[in-house]
Amino acid sequence: MPLHKPALDPHSVEAVSRCSYPEPYLSRVMPRHRRALGDALGLTRIGINQSTLLPGKESSMRHWHSREDEFVYVLEGEVVLRTGSGEQLLRAGMCAGFPAGVADGHQLINRSTRPAVYLEISDRDPADTAQYSDADVDLVYSPPHAPGKMTRRDGTPY
Repeated sequence: MPLHKPALDPHSVEAVSRCSYPEPYLSRVMPRHRRALGDALGLTRIGINQSTLLPGKESSMRHWHSREDEFVYVLEGEVVLRTGSGEQLLRAGMCAGFPAGVADGHQLINRSTRPAVYLEISDRDPADTAQYSDADVDLVYSPPHAPGKMTRRDGTPY
């Protein structure tokens, strides 16, 4: 029996593989696959993605959000959570949360030999900015520049 809203099978949502990062960052994360579950269910205030991270790939560059809380829940496999305080292994059934405005960048890295699947959940604050923590990552995501656009830290475009 097929499901209908408010329920859905996540596999019925198309997995999209895209990223707005410029090189040299793009190849560190791609390919990655996201199913926009919140969008498929018509949610407008909360974003929920089911993400698949392939072996050897990073979820993002290490970053933090100015106005968005973020939560990650591992469904399958394992990922390394990297923050300013070091690294921790997260396995299926484990989770992590990142409060808005806390300047401790985070990222997930798949160092295993099989894909990892996790949920990414956050609110959708249109004034949010993302700051990238590592000195060698010259990125800023900021709506004042242009929605969905990356710039260098000095504001110049890629």
